[in-house]
Amino acid sequence: MSSYTPKNILITGASGFIASHVANRLIRNYPDYKIVVLDKLDYCSNLKNLLPSKSSPNFKFVKGDIGSADLVNYLLITESIDTIMHFAAQTHVDNSFGNSFEFTKNNIYGTHVLLEACKVTGQIRRFIHVSTDEVYGETDEDAVVGNHEASQLLPTNPYSATKAGAEMLVMAYARSYGLPVITTRGNNVYGPNQFPEKLIPKFILLAMRGKTLPIHGDGSNVRSYLYCEDVAEAFEVILHKGEVGHVYNIGTKKERRVVDVAKDICKLFSMDPETSIKFVENRPFNDQRYFLDDQKLKNLGWSERTVWEEGLKKTIEWYTQNPEWWGDVSGALLPHPRMLMMPGGRHFDSEEGKGTSFASGPNQTRMVVPTFKTSSSTQKPALKFLIYGRTGWIGGLLGQLCEKQGIPFEYGRGRLEDRSSLMADIQNIKPTHVFNAAGVTGRPNVDWCESHKTETIRTNVAGTLTLADVCREHGLLMMNFATGCIFEYDAGHPEGSGIGYKEEDKPNFTGSFYSKTKAMVEELLKEYDNVCTLRVRMPISSDLNNPRNFITKIARYNKVVNIPNSMTILDELLPISIEMAKRNLKGIWNFTNPGVVSHNEILEMYKTYIDPKFQWVNFTLEEQAKVIVAPRSNNEMDASKLKNEFPDLLPIKESLIKYVFEPNKRT
Repeated sequence: MSSYTPKNILITGASGFIASHVANRLIRNYPDYKIVVLDKLDYCSNLKNLLPSKSSPNFKFVKGDIGSADLVNYLLITESIDTIMHFAAQTHVDNSFGNSFEFTKNNIYGTHVLLEACKVTGQIRRFIHVSTDEVYGETDEDAVVGNHEASQLLPTNPYSATKAGAEMLVMAYARSYGLPVITTRGNNVYGPNQFPEKLIPKFILLAMRGKTLPIHGDGSNVRSYLYCEDVAEAFEVILHKGEVGHVYNIGTKKERRVVDVAKDICKLFSMDPETSIKFVENRPFNDQRYFLDDQKLKNLGWSERTVWEEGLKKTIEWYTQNPEWWGDVSGALLPHPRMLMMPGGRHFDSEEGKGTSFASGPNQTRMVVPTFKTSSSTQKPALKFLIYGRTGWIGGLLGQLCEKQGIPFEYGRGRLEDRSSLMADIQNIKPTHVFNAAGVTGRPNVDWCESHKTETIRTNVAGTLTLADVCREHGLLMMNFATGCIFEYDAGHPEGSGIGYKEEDKPNFTGSFYSKTKAMVEELLKEYDNVCTLRVRMPISSDLNNPRNFITKIARYNKVVNIPNSMTILDELLPISIEMAKRNLKGIWNFTNPGVVSHNEILEMYKTYIDPKFQWVNFTLEEQAKVIVAPRSNNEMDASKLKNEFPDLLPIKESLIKYVFEPNKRT
């Protein structure tokens, strides 16, 4: 698991509830990090939320709107921001029914401004986008498994729709421009400092005033609640250990009906629930339940620490000790509040404001382009990798491995088919090796290539050859991730015989256009003596949430064929690819684990280690052909050349257990 260390973090919306706890925690725990807070001080923000940090030398507050492109660009450049944690948003569902355009402006347009600034400045190493569990929509009442990170997004109200829309923009910038993004989706959060439009602080303040607690509908709606400090710790973990390109649910399996929350608060205030709870008209659409699968975050080492009873008592104590924290909030305590706009927001008084700086956008007429610092040393590093395919699965994993191993690397910005941009990358980055993990495989699968042939040729053939030629011109070795899906079982290599295709064998599978392009470019690359071609097959990793993972794919299919195949366990083989670069190995390599494994054997392991109740149905190749556009390659590759170079390479079934199933084993 790689670790990330930021230097200068911009946290948006950190005068609000959750982000203020995150900011205060990071400022307190990491004095070497510079934390810049950008907040427009909307009605639900309060500078007093940042009082614990006001005298810290590594803290700076800037009053401003994320919708101001000039201000955002100015801050990224002048503060040398390398990390953004984007919390700023309109979040109250009730308000979204009455003022939905404000939600679009803040949640979508504001996010877009940030993303564009990241693209232009080109200096962001992490962009953590804070979303919500509500983007999944309503969870079935009888569901026993929560929404996982790859679940479909089905928002049901204007608020969650704008958050889902913002997520789509974040995803697009990651894929189109290589922005290193991480997205979080969280359950409800409660605790000190929360503006009382939300359920728990509203009920507490009403109880403090001896008033009835209004519940929408019949109170049967179920919610999961996490204490604010636990959530702040979750963001601390994701910041340092989260993987680029991934989504993390921040949740709890402990659910409570709204009416039970009200009863618990009544109990702590010695109030009679029968007379203190009032059922009012429901809002236009009130999701019955949100339920998350939080295992992925737990795998990073996070866990919920604060039990409900303890967290609720702490929260009540804080509100009873700070009854005037928010001033006049009578409008927020109504059963159906509407947007509370308070011009000028809230500020420290003259004594509290000392040491806190405010900034506004500079009068700029054009976008500022940063100048990058260069080392005074001209000594070339022992290793420096240039990687293409940043937004792809393998390219992303390569970057993480380089970080873990301390190998300097950069992702290429040029497109493979654009020779001049590739030349610029090499001249600017000055790599010792080039890794090509870019290519067109089709979305959601290779059938896409059948109707997009020119696009497939442009990248897989013309682009790959152009990169190889540019590398040769500069005396660079190119590590090229290719495919072994260019062979199929035949009379000389029958299924189950143990006779695999060797590196020198001529490709014989032409069933898909994708495979045709890969076989074609492999043949042409033989003329380049600076290329190491790695034939990957049906790649698998320990991340069982990744939709590109072969196991993830077949576990979601309605029916699967059952054919033995050679496969590539990325957790074991990607580090080997780096070692191959260090050894300057060239030529063609079957980049698979020795041996074969069938679909059914993998799913049996899945059932044993992951889900004992898992079931699947097989069908024949003939039946499969009726539901796919292009035939699929099935073969065994001879991995003896790779095994001879790396004797510790595990057979496929042993590698599956060690690197994939044991780490994911459910108890």
